Amino acid sequence: MSFYDEMAATTLDLITEFGQPVVIRAITVGEYDPETGTAPPDTITEQTAQGILLDFTGQEFQNNSLIKQGDKKLKIAAQGLEWAPDLLNKIIVQGRTWSIVPPLKEINPAGAPILYELQVRS
Repeated sequence: MSFYDEMAATTLDLITEFGQPVVIRAITVGEYDPETGTAPPDTITEQTAQGILLDFTGQEFQNNSLIKQGDKKLKIAAQGLEWAPDLLNKIIVQGRTWSIVPPLKEINPAGAPILYELQVRS
């Protein structure tokens, strides 16, 4: 096991202990068929991850004008995910659905994903 694999495992352990389960939901829109005039239903894919939902600090509000009142910072452990979150996904935490606001940060020293840091908005 490499150093970064150990870091990813430690990150997952800590976030599991001090965080909570979050659901990452990807929705694939059915492609319209002009011959039939219909589209198949959307496909919803979900995975459960471990995350920590945090408030932004006053300093972060001062330094980043893209943060709005009510936005949260969500840190998700990368280890064990089937796929990485992207900007079109929805996040469900404590029964509340959040959208991801750019930028989505991936902490990946030496190309090994350890943590995703997201700004989310409901």
